Amino acid sequence: MTLADEIRQRLAVLTPARLELEDESQLHAGHKGNTGGGHFKLLIVSSQFCGKSQIMRHRLVYQALAGMMPQRIHALSIVAIASDETA
Repeated sequence: MTLADEIRQRLAVLTPARLELEDESQLHAGHKGNTGGGHFKLLIVSSQFCGKSQIMRHRLVYQALAGMMPQRIHALSIVAIASDETA
């Protein structure tokens, strides 16, 4: 199982209606402070985000990925959208 697959699997607890995960690790190889963990860009839409602030949405994502940061995931850019916010 790849790291991206494991991230998707863990985020399944948020029952995403949409999940896009882009591995951008190759863009950051060798930069200062990178200890080998991956760099990812995440777009996730979930009904579990309804009525929650962006901070709370991000906390839910980080909880789902507990133990993976910062060793396995060095950086994660998150766009978290509530399902009632989509057209």
